Amino acid sequence: MKLLNKSITYLSLSILGIVTLWAVIFYVSMLQEIKSSIDEGLENYKRLIIQNADNDPSILTKNYFDESFFTIHPMDKGEALAFKDQYLDTIIDMQDADDETLEPEPVRMLVSAFESNGKFYRLKVANSMVEEDDLINELLWDVVWLYIVLIIGVLVINNIVLKKLWHPFYSLLEQLKSFRLGTSHKLVRTNSTVKEFMDLQKSMNHLLQENINAFERQKEFVGNASHELQTPLAIMTNKLELLLENVALNDKEAENLTEIYQIVQRLIRLNNSLLLLTKIENKQFFENGLVSINETVHQSVEDLEDMAAFRKIKITVSESSLLETNMDIALANILIGNLVKNAIHHTTATGNINIHITASKLQVQNTAVDGPLADGLIFSRFYGSRKETGRSGLGLSIVKAIADLYGFRVQYGFDDVMHSFEIFFSPIPPSKG
Repeated sequence: MKLLNKSITYLSLSILGIVTLWAVIFYVSMLQEIKSSIDEGLENYKRLIIQNADNDPSILTKNYFDESFFTIHPMDKGEALAFKDQYLDTIIDMQDADDETLEPEPVRMLVSAFESNGKFYRLKVANSMVEEDDLINELLWDVVWLYIVLIIGVLVINNIVLKKLWHPFYSLLEQLKSFRLGTSHKLVRTNSTVKEFMDLQKSMNHLLQENINAFERQKEFVGNASHELQTPLAIMTNKLELLLENVALNDKEAENLTEIYQIVQRLIRLNNSLLLLTKIENKQFFENGLVSINETVHQSVEDLEDMAAFRKIKITVSESSLLETNMDIALANILIGNLVKNAIHHTTATGNINIHITASKLQVQNTAVDGPLADGLIFSRFYGSRKETGRSGLGLSIVKAIADLYGFRVQYGFDDVMHSFEIFFSPIPPSKG
C-alpha cells in the first residue's frame, strides 16, 4: 500500500472515531439544552396557571389533559407542604388541536403542588418534546453527510497538497531505484528545502558513497587477486609441461607430475569461476540484448558433443516453441553451457540427456548416477567438489547467480531415475507497431 493511501486510511478511521464521539456528545448536549428550555417554559406556565386559578376557580376542576396540557387534582396539606417540584420524561395520551383521536406523545412534565383559597392541589403541566428516535435519525444522517464531506475534503487535500508535499520523497525513491553500482555516476538529489528531505538526501548519499567505495575496492581486489594468481599458475603450468616432456622421467615421477598438473589446472578453473561469480554478483555484465535460448542450446550441445560422445551419452533436444529473453549473451552461454556440462558429468555412461524448450522454460534432464540431490545444497558453492575432487563445484552456483541476476527461477526435481533442472525465463513483452 502506498504511503498516501495509508495516510488516507488512518485519517478516515480517525475522522470516523472523532465524528462518532462528537455526535454522541452533541446529541446529549442538545437533548439537555432542549429539556432545560422546556423546563423554563413549564415553570412559567405553572405560575400563569396558579395566578389564573385565583381569579377563576373553575380551573381547579380540570383533571384531564387536553390542548391546555395541564391537570389539577386535590391533595393533602401535609403531602403538599412536603412536595418538591419534579421534572419527568414520560408519555401520555393527548389530543392536539390537529389530532382526531388521542395519541401517545413524548412529553416533558412538571409535577408541582400549590395552595388556592386554603386548599392544596397537585399540578401537572406537560409540554410536547421532539421524539428522541426522530432526533437520533436526523442526527445520524447529519453525521453521515458530515463524514462524507470530510472524507472528500481529505481526498482532495491528500491528492493535491500532500502529493505535492511528498514529491521530493518519491523523486529520491525513483533515483535510488534506478541507481546501479558501477554504472551510475550521479548521487541522488532533491530541490526541496524541507529539512527532513534534505537530511534523507544526505543520509542516502552517504550510504551510496560508502557502497560505491566498497564496490570499487572489491572490484580492484578481485582484479588484482585474479591477475596475481594467473601469473604464477601460468608459470607453474608451463614448467610442469616442460617437465612432463622430459623423457628421462620414470613412470612414478611422470604420474606425480601429472597429478600436480591436474591440480594446477583445477586451480586455474577455480580462479576463473570465482572471478566470474564475483563479477556476476557485482552486476558487471550490462550488455543485454535479445538472446535466442534455442540457438544457445544448440551451440552448447555442439561444443560439448565430443565430451558426451566420449562417454557414449546421447543428447536429445526437443523444441515446442521459440524461447527468447533479454540478457548478456556471454552469460547466456555460461548459463546453458554449465547446465549441459553438469548433466554430462552426472550422467551414467551410455545414459541420456533430454533438453526440452518451451515458450517460457528450459528443462535439462539426465540419467542419474546416484539418487536425488540434497535440495538445500544443490546450488551451494563447492557442493559438487565434495564428491569429485577433479571439479570446482561452482557450476550450479554460477547458474543460480546468473538466474538471480535476471530474475529467472531455477528449479530442481528428481523423477524416474532422472535429474531435472528447469529455468523459467522472464517473458519478452510484445513489440509495438
